[in-house]
Amino acid sequence: MDIGAGPQTAKIDLSKIKRGPIIAALIIGAFVSILNETLLNIAFPYLMRDFGIGESTVQWLATAYMLVVGILVPITALLQQWFTTRQMFIGAMTLFLAGTLICGFSPVFGMLLGGRIIQALGTGLLLPVLMNTILVIFPPENRGAAMGMIGLVIMTAPAIGPTLSGLIIESFNWRWLFFLIVPLAVFSIVFAAGYLKNVTELTKPKVDILSILLSSVGFGGIVYGFSSAGEGDWSDPQVVWTIAAGALSLLLFVWRQLTMKDPMLDLRAFKYPMFSLVAVLMLVLMMSMFSTMIMLPLFLQKVLGLTALSAGLVLMPGGLVNGLMAPISGKLFDKFGPRMLVIPGLALMCLSIFLFSRIESSWTGGYVIFLHVMMMIGISMVMMPAQTTGLNQLPRQLYPHGTAIINTLQQVAGAIGTALFVSIMSSGAKNYVSNTGNLDLTEAMVAGLHNSFLTGVYLTIAALILGIFVKRTFSKEKEEADPKEVKVVAEQ
Repeated sequence: MDIGAGPQTAKIDLSKIKRGPIIAALIIGAFVSILNETLLNIAFPYLMRDFGIGESTVQWLATAYMLVVGILVPITALLQQWFTTRQMFIGAMTLFLAGTLICGFSPVFGMLLGGRIIQALGTGLLLPVLMNTILVIFPPENRGAAMGMIGLVIMTAPAIGPTLSGLIIESFNWRWLFFLIVPLAVFSIVFAAGYLKNVTELTKPKVDILSILLSSVGFGGIVYGFSSAGEGDWSDPQVVWTIAAGALSLLLFVWRQLTMKDPMLDLRAFKYPMFSLVAVLMLVLMMSMFSTMIMLPLFLQKVLGLTALSAGLVLMPGGLVNGLMAPISGKLFDKFGPRMLVIPGLALMCLSIFLFSRIESSWTGGYVIFLHVMMMIGISMVMMPAQTTGLNQLPRQLYPHGTAIINTLQQVAGAIGTALFVSIMSSGAKNYVSNTGNLDLTEAMVAGLHNSFLTGVYLTIAALILGIFVKRTFSKEKEEADPKEVKVVAEQ
């Protein structure tokens, strides 16, 4: 089941690489693809009307996107060893552009869904390339600031997405959500063709088809199963068997990677304790974040009665603050290390989600903005510093594998978090009605939200406990190169 010859290496001279244009090319592409993820959700009612479909059908535009990214990200560790930085990035953005055009001109829902899947292929290829390139071209002591700039884009794009989407739909129609992305995608490709340089070494390892199949079924089954559970019923045989098949395939995938000489996804990254700690921390943290990312829009629209555009405006300040804080957190990380950021950041998240767990129908939009901004400041102090700390401990040959693992765990956490918190809210609302006899659906939803946010509090406390053990680390390669510098910095 193996394809390809033995390892080959193409050495890259990084001393002549200009970082600025490379970062600019990556940031433009990341902004375009990540903005697209949050643009479409607010248009679902319009798509249902135009195509004559129901909620269970239209949600596939979100589920299929998450599913494809979840399947593709683990494979990027292999692809980055076969294709250059330019080939990966320009290929990813070309796929994204093609999918965007297909979506914009779709006469039927099936074609729209196909275009969305092609967009997801581009996004799934792009995100790991983004992080891996940062690790390669920046030394560990400067990666915080670089990751902070990436964080600015990753956090700001989703923040303005819903509001921008509402404005576009009110002024034009849903097709312009895609048409207005086209010139940005074209500019990203042209800019990258002129300025992006190859920075990774090609080893061209053997391609193990069985590993790809097990990975696709494993991660795809987990993401799809939990996504379906969030939209339906945990006892649905389709949900149970999909998750079971995914879990079994995942176990076989892990076993195969550990026994292969040249694994597709090198799980030896977990031998490095700080990387393992951060991987678990990110999994727990992403799940707790979904207690607010999923629940707050529901509360704003179904309890407070805000329009989609108004709800987007309420959530925008927190997203913008999060994005603006990311570069600041990155610079502080380079100077002081992760502990002074991660622990206070997780404490802020604990406090804000605890206050959200006391949610009431009498709350004002201003109070929601205040708590949301507090939570997003906490997230900005944790996300990039924690990831950078974990990845810094890996040797260079494990960078593609480490970034693929982190990105995959985030996709899985997103699917599990969505399913978990939606089901907790639904069951809480049903219990409220059966226990009190009160048929007021608004109050029932508030009761369900109480339970959902309270679960988020427990998860964030678990993340805080893990965060206490986070500390600055360097790979052995760095320690051997400059042991005195590492010793001084490690004391921070």
